[in-house]
Amino acid sequence: MGKTVTTELATYAPGKTRNPHNPAHTPGGSSSGSAAAVAAGMTPLAIGSQTNGSIIRPASFCGVVGYKPSAGWISRAGVLVQSPTLDQLGVYGRSVEDVALLAQCLAGHDPKDPATRPRATPPLLAASRSEPPSPPMIAFVRMPMWERVAPEAQSAFLQLAQFLGSRVVEIELPPAANGFLDLHRLVMEADIAGSFEAEYERGRDRLSASLRGQIERGRQVSAVDYRRALDRREAIRAAIDTLYDRFDAILTPAALGTAPLGLEATGDPVMCTFWTFTGQPAISLPLLHGAGGLPIGVQLVGRRDDDARLLRTAQWLSRTAPHG
Repeated sequence: MGKTVTTELATYAPGKTRNPHNPAHTPGGSSSGSAAAVAAGMTPLAIGSQTNGSIIRPASFCGVVGYKPSAGWISRAGVLVQSPTLDQLGVYGRSVEDVALLAQCLAGHDPKDPATRPRATPPLLAASRSEPPSPPMIAFVRMPMWERVAPEAQSAFLQLAQFLGSRVVEIELPPAANGFLDLHRLVMEADIAGSFEAEYERGRDRLSASLRGQIERGRQVSAVDYRRALDRREAIRAAIDTLYDRFDAILTPAALGTAPLGLEATGDPVMCTFWTFTGQPAISLPLLHGAGGLPIGVQLVGRRDDDARLLRTAQWLSRTAPHG
Protein backbone atom coordinates (compact mmCIF):
# COMPACT_ATOMS: atom_id res chain seq x y z
CA MET A 1 0.00 0.00 0.00
CA GLY A 2 1.29 3.46 -0.82
CA LYS A 3 0.23 7.05 -0.14
CA THR A 4 0.08 9.36 -3.13
CA VAL A 5 0.30 13.16 -3.18
CA THR A 6 -2.80 15.26 -2.65
CA THR A 7 -3.36 19.00 -2.74
CA GLU A 8 -3.23 21.20 0.37
CA LEU A 9 -5.79 19.69 2.77
CA ALA A 10 -7.58 18.24 -0.28
CA THR A 11 -8.53 21.69 -1.59
CA TYR A 12 -7.09 23.70 -4.50
CA ALA A 13 -3.40 24.48 -3.85
CA PRO A 14 -1.46 21.86 -5.89
CA GLY A 15 1.15 19.39 -4.71
CA LYS A 16 4.21 18.33 -6.69
CA THR A 17 2.51 15.76 -8.93
CA ARG A 18 2.64 16.21 -12.70
CA ASN A 19 0.50 14.84 -15.50
CA PRO A 20 2.00 11.63 -16.94
CA HIS A 21 0.78 12.55 -20.43
CA ASN A 22 2.72 15.82 -20.35
CA PRO A 23 4.65 16.88 -17.22
CA ALA A 24 4.08 20.55 -18.04
CA HIS A 25 0.34 20.11 -17.39
CA THR A 26 -1.57 19.66 -14.15
CA PRO A 27 -2.89 16.20 -13.20
CA GLY A 28 -5.90 17.87 -11.54
CA GLY A 29 -6.79 17.64 -7.88
CA SER A 30 -7.27 17.04 -5.13
CA SER A 31 -6.60 13.34 -5.71
CA SER A 32 -3.82 14.24 -8.12
CA GLY A 33 -1.32 11.57 -7.08
CA SER A 34 -3.87 8.76 -7.23
CA ALA A 35 -4.92 9.52 -10.80
CA ALA A 36 -1.34 10.12 -11.97
CA ALA A 37 -0.08 6.90 -10.37
CA VAL A 38 -2.65 4.81 -12.24
CA ALA A 39 -2.03 6.71 -15.49
CA ALA A 40 1.75 6.20 -15.19
CA GLY A 41 1.38 2.46 -14.56
CA MET A 42 2.77 2.69 -11.01
CA THR A 43 -0.31 0.94 -9.61
CA PRO A 44 -3.42 -0.65 -11.15
CA LEU A 45 -5.81 0.82 -8.58
CA ALA A 46 -5.99 3.86 -6.31
CA ILE A 47 -8.36 5.61 -3.91
CA GLY A 48 -9.26 9.28 -3.68
CA SER A 49 -11.89 11.64 -2.30
CA GLN A 50 -14.27 14.14 -3.86
CA THR A 51 -15.94 17.13 -2.24
CA ASN A 52 -16.32 19.01 -5.51
CA GLY A 53 -14.52 17.43 -8.48
CA SER A 54 -11.51 15.67 -6.98
CA ILE A 55 -12.05 12.18 -8.44
CA ILE A 56 -13.65 12.87 -11.80
CA ARG A 57 -11.48 15.83 -12.88
CA PRO A 58 -8.08 14.14 -12.28
CA ALA A 59 -9.38 11.01 -14.01
CA SER A 60 -10.30 13.12 -17.03
CA PHE A 61 -6.99 14.98 -17.09
CA CYS A 62 -4.88 11.82 -16.63
CA GLY A 63 -6.84 9.56 -18.98
CA VAL A 64 -7.93 6.87 -16.51
CA VAL A 65 -11.28 5.61 -15.29
CA GLY A 66 -12.44 7.43 -12.16
CA TYR A 67 -15.55 6.32 -10.30
CA LYS A 68 -17.26 8.15 -7.45
CA PRO A 69 -20.00 5.92 -6.03
CA SER A 70 -23.20 7.26 -4.57
CA ALA A 71 -22.71 9.27 -1.39
CA GLY A 72 -22.56 7.01 1.63
CA TRP A 73 -21.45 3.88 -0.17
CA ILE A 74 -17.81 3.86 1.00
CA SER A 75 -16.92 4.66 4.60
CA ARG A 76 -14.92 7.83 5.19
CA ALA A 77 -13.63 6.68 8.59
CA GLY A 78 -9.97 7.62 8.90
CA VAL A 79 -10.11 10.05 5.97
CA LEU A 80 -9.33 13.77 6.34
CA VAL A 81 -12.62 15.52 7.08
CA GLN A 82 -13.20 18.51 4.84
CA SER A 83 -17.00 18.59 4.53
CA PRO A 84 -19.01 15.98 6.43
CA THR A 85 -21.94 16.94 4.23
CA LEU A 86 -20.20 16.58 0.86
CA ASP A 87 -17.08 14.38 1.27
CA GLN A 88 -17.32 11.20 -0.82
CA LEU A 89 -14.75 8.53 -1.62
CA GLY A 90 -13.97 7.15 -5.04
CA VAL A 91 -11.55 4.93 -6.93
CA TYR A 92 -9.30 4.89 -9.99
CA GLY A 93 -8.44 2.11 -12.40
CA ARG A 94 -7.73 1.37 -16.04
CA SER A 95 -11.16 -0.06 -16.86
CA VAL A 96 -14.76 -0.04 -15.69
CA GLU A 97 -14.27 -3.55 -14.29
CA ASP A 98 -11.24 -2.39 -12.29
CA VAL A 99 -13.11 0.38 -10.50
CA ALA A 100 -16.18 -1.80 -9.99
CA LEU A 101 -14.04 -4.45 -8.26
CA LEU A 102 -12.31 -1.99 -5.93
CA ALA A 103 -15.51 -0.14 -5.08
CA GLN A 104 -17.29 -3.41 -4.32
CA CYS A 105 -14.52 -4.37 -1.91
CA LEU A 106 -14.69 -0.99 -0.14
CA ALA A 107 -18.46 -0.47 -0.03
CA GLY A 108 -20.52 -1.29 3.00
CA HIS A 109 -21.90 -0.09 6.30
CA ASP A 110 -19.44 1.26 8.87
CA PRO A 111 -20.69 2.45 12.28
CA LYS A 112 -17.81 4.95 12.28
CA ASP A 113 -19.37 6.79 9.32
CA PRO A 114 -23.04 7.69 9.86
CA ALA A 115 -23.44 8.42 6.14
CA THR A 116 -23.21 4.68 5.41
CA ARG A 117 -26.32 2.52 5.85
CA PRO A 118 -26.81 -1.17 6.63
CA ARG A 119 -27.61 -2.87 3.32
CA ALA A 120 -26.33 -5.58 1.05
CA THR A 121 -23.44 -4.59 -1.15
CA PRO A 122 -24.62 -4.70 -4.76
CA PRO A 123 -22.66 -6.90 -7.19
CA LEU A 124 -20.88 -4.02 -8.90
CA LEU A 125 -18.31 -6.21 -10.67
CA ALA A 126 -20.97 -8.50 -12.10
CA ALA A 127 -22.98 -5.48 -13.21
CA SER A 128 -19.96 -4.00 -14.99
CA ARG A 129 -19.57 -7.26 -16.94
CA SER A 130 -23.23 -7.67 -17.85
CA GLU A 131 -24.98 -6.63 -21.02
CA PRO A 132 -27.90 -4.20 -20.71
CA PRO A 133 -31.28 -5.79 -21.51
CA SER A 134 -31.60 -3.20 -24.27
CA PRO A 135 -29.30 -0.43 -25.54
CA PRO A 136 -29.29 2.28 -22.85
CA MET A 137 -30.99 5.61 -23.26
CA ILE A 138 -28.70 8.49 -22.30
CA ALA A 139 -29.50 12.12 -21.56
CA PHE A 140 -26.92 14.60 -22.84
CA VAL A 141 -26.69 17.65 -20.57
CA ARG A 142 -24.41 20.48 -21.64
CA MET A 143 -24.70 22.12 -18.17
CA PRO A 144 -25.16 25.89 -17.63
CA MET A 145 -21.41 26.51 -17.98
CA TRP A 146 -21.20 24.92 -21.45
CA GLU A 147 -19.87 28.15 -22.98
CA ARG A 148 -16.76 27.73 -20.78
CA VAL A 149 -16.02 24.27 -22.19
CA ALA A 150 -13.08 24.34 -24.62
CA PRO A 151 -14.19 24.38 -28.28
CA GLU A 152 -12.36 21.12 -29.03
CA ALA A 153 -14.14 19.44 -26.12
CA GLN A 154 -17.50 20.83 -27.21
CA SER A 155 -16.92 19.46 -30.70
CA ALA A 156 -15.85 16.05 -29.38
CA PHE A 157 -18.96 15.71 -27.21
CA LEU A 158 -21.31 16.79 -29.96
CA GLN A 159 -19.70 14.24 -32.28
CA LEU A 160 -20.08 11.55 -29.62
CA ALA A 161 -23.76 12.40 -29.17
CA GLN A 162 -24.23 12.31 -32.94
CA PHE A 163 -22.50 8.91 -33.13
CA LEU A 164 -24.83 7.44 -30.49
CA GLY A 165 -27.81 8.67 -32.49
CA SER A 166 -31.24 7.80 -31.16
CA ARG A 167 -29.79 6.49 -27.90
CA VAL A 168 -29.04 10.09 -26.81
CA VAL A 169 -31.53 12.85 -26.11
CA GLU A 170 -30.32 16.34 -25.22
CA ILE A 171 -32.02 17.83 -22.16
CA GLU A 172 -31.49 20.64 -19.65
CA LEU A 173 -31.28 20.48 -15.89
CA PRO A 174 -34.66 21.04 -14.20
CA PRO A 175 -35.40 24.59 -13.00
CA ALA A 176 -35.01 23.44 -9.38
CA ALA A 177 -31.25 23.20 -10.04
CA ASN A 178 -30.85 26.94 -10.59
CA GLY A 179 -28.17 28.38 -8.33
CA PHE A 180 -26.58 25.05 -7.42
CA LEU A 181 -23.04 26.42 -7.70
CA ASP A 182 -23.67 28.99 -4.98
CA LEU A 183 -25.43 26.43 -2.79
CA HIS A 184 -22.55 23.97 -3.05
CA ARG A 185 -19.97 26.64 -2.33
CA LEU A 186 -21.86 27.88 0.72
CA VAL A 187 -22.11 24.40 2.24
CA MET A 188 -18.56 23.40 1.36
CA GLU A 189 -16.91 26.56 2.67
CA ALA A 190 -18.93 26.56 5.89
CA ASP A 191 -17.86 22.97 6.50
CA ILE A 192 -14.24 23.73 5.61
CA ALA A 193 -14.24 26.59 8.10
CA GLY A 194 -15.30 24.20 10.83
CA SER A 195 -13.05 21.33 9.83
CA PHE A 196 -9.88 23.42 9.51
CA GLU A 197 -10.50 25.89 12.32
CA ALA A 198 -7.51 24.61 14.30
CA GLU A 199 -5.17 24.93 11.31
CA TYR A 200 -6.45 28.43 10.62
CA GLU A 201 -6.06 29.61 14.21
CA ARG A 202 -2.66 28.01 14.65
CA GLY A 203 -1.01 28.83 11.33
CA ARG A 204 -3.15 30.80 8.90
CA ASP A 205 -0.02 32.48 7.51
CA ARG A 206 1.16 29.08 6.27
CA LEU A 207 -2.07 28.30 4.43
CA SER A 208 -2.56 29.21 0.79
CA ALA A 209 -4.50 32.36 -0.04
CA SER A 210 -7.12 30.13 -1.64
CA LEU A 211 -7.70 28.08 1.50
CA ARG A 212 -7.65 31.13 3.78
CA GLY A 213 -10.31 32.71 1.60
CA GLN A 214 -12.54 29.65 1.77
CA ILE A 215 -12.23 29.46 5.55
CA GLU A 216 -12.88 33.17 6.05
CA ARG A 217 -15.96 33.13 3.80
CA GLY A 218 -17.17 29.97 5.49
CA ARG A 219 -16.93 31.57 8.91
CA GLN A 220 -19.47 34.16 7.77
CA VAL A 221 -22.17 31.65 6.75
CA SER A 222 -25.23 31.74 8.98
CA ALA A 223 -26.94 28.62 10.30
CA VAL A 224 -30.16 29.70 8.56
CA ASP A 225 -28.47 29.97 5.16
CA TYR A 226 -26.74 26.62 5.69
CA ARG A 227 -30.02 24.85 6.51
CA ARG A 228 -31.74 26.57 3.60
CA ALA A 229 -29.05 25.29 1.22
CA LEU A 230 -29.52 21.73 2.46
CA ASP A 231 -33.29 22.03 2.01
CA ARG A 232 -32.72 23.20 -1.56
CA ARG A 233 -30.50 20.19 -2.12
CA GLU A 234 -33.36 17.86 -1.23
CA ALA A 235 -35.62 19.62 -3.73
CA ILE A 236 -32.94 19.37 -6.42
CA ARG A 237 -32.45 15.66 -5.71
CA ALA A 238 -36.17 15.01 -6.09
CA ALA A 239 -36.31 16.90 -9.39
CA ILE A 240 -33.27 15.21 -10.94
CA ASP A 241 -34.36 11.76 -9.80
CA THR A 242 -37.35 11.79 -12.12
CA LEU A 243 -35.03 11.92 -15.16
CA TYR A 244 -33.88 8.38 -14.48
CA ASP A 245 -37.37 7.07 -15.19
CA ARG A 246 -36.56 7.84 -18.84
CA PHE A 247 -32.77 7.53 -18.96
CA ASP A 248 -30.16 5.05 -17.79
CA ALA A 249 -27.51 7.74 -17.31
CA ILE A 250 -26.68 11.37 -17.94
CA LEU A 251 -23.78 12.24 -20.26
CA THR A 252 -21.79 15.43 -19.66
CA PRO A 253 -18.15 16.59 -19.79
CA ALA A 254 -15.96 15.59 -16.86
CA ALA A 255 -13.97 18.83 -17.09
CA LEU A 256 -13.85 22.03 -19.14
CA GLY A 257 -11.29 20.50 -21.49
CA THR A 258 -7.87 18.91 -21.38
CA ALA A 259 -5.51 19.40 -18.44
CA PRO A 260 -4.45 23.06 -18.34
CA LEU A 261 -0.85 24.00 -18.98
CA GLY A 262 1.09 24.86 -15.82
CA LEU A 263 1.40 23.49 -12.30
CA GLU A 264 0.16 26.48 -10.31
CA ALA A 265 -3.47 25.29 -10.25
CA THR A 266 -5.42 22.05 -10.63
CA GLY A 267 -8.13 23.09 -13.08
CA ASP A 268 -11.76 24.02 -12.57
CA PRO A 269 -14.07 21.38 -10.97
CA VAL A 270 -17.25 23.12 -12.11
CA MET A 271 -18.45 20.25 -14.35
CA CYS A 272 -18.53 17.94 -11.32
CA THR A 273 -20.09 20.27 -8.75
CA PHE A 274 -23.76 19.49 -9.35
CA TRP A 275 -23.36 15.72 -9.18
CA THR A 276 -21.28 15.91 -6.00
CA PHE A 277 -23.78 18.25 -4.36
CA THR A 278 -26.61 15.80 -5.03
CA GLY A 279 -24.54 12.70 -4.12
CA GLN A 280 -25.16 10.91 -7.42
CA PRO A 281 -22.71 8.27 -8.67
CA ALA A 282 -20.43 9.46 -11.47
CA ILE A 283 -17.74 7.89 -13.63
CA SER A 284 -15.20 9.41 -16.03
CA LEU A 285 -14.27 7.36 -19.08
CA PRO A 286 -11.11 8.17 -21.13
CA LEU A 287 -12.82 8.11 -24.52
CA LEU A 288 -11.83 11.45 -26.09
CA HIS A 289 -8.64 13.39 -26.79
CA GLY A 290 -7.74 16.99 -27.44
CA ALA A 291 -4.69 18.95 -28.54
CA GLY A 292 -1.38 17.16 -28.13
CA GLY A 293 -3.14 13.90 -27.42
CA LEU A 294 -4.20 14.98 -23.92
CA PRO A 295 -7.23 13.06 -22.63
CA ILE A 296 -10.78 14.36 -22.30
CA GLY A 297 -12.99 12.38 -19.95
CA VAL A 298 -16.61 11.53 -20.68
CA GLN A 299 -18.66 11.77 -17.49
CA LEU A 300 -21.65 9.51 -16.96
CA VAL A 301 -23.92 10.10 -13.97
CA GLY A 302 -26.50 7.72 -12.56
CA ARG A 303 -29.45 7.73 -10.22
CA ARG A 304 -28.46 7.85 -6.59
CA ASP A 305 -27.96 4.34 -5.17
CA ASP A 306 -28.35 2.76 -8.63
CA ASP A 307 -24.61 2.38 -9.18
CA ALA A 308 -24.94 -1.04 -10.77
CA ARG A 309 -26.95 0.36 -13.68
CA LEU A 310 -24.45 3.22 -14.07
CA LEU A 311 -21.50 0.82 -14.29
CA ARG A 312 -23.33 -1.41 -16.76
CA THR A 313 -24.10 1.63 -18.90
CA ALA A 314 -20.51 2.85 -18.63
CA GLN A 315 -19.22 -0.49 -19.86
CA TRP A 316 -21.65 -0.40 -22.77
CA LEU A 317 -20.50 3.10 -23.70
CA SER A 318 -16.82 2.11 -23.42
CA ARG A 319 -17.40 -0.73 -25.87
CA THR A 320 -19.69 1.19 -28.22
CA ALA A 321 -18.13 4.64 -28.54
CA PRO A 322 -15.16 5.33 -30.79
CA HIS A 323 -12.00 6.12 -28.84
CA GLY A 324 -10.16 9.17 -30.06
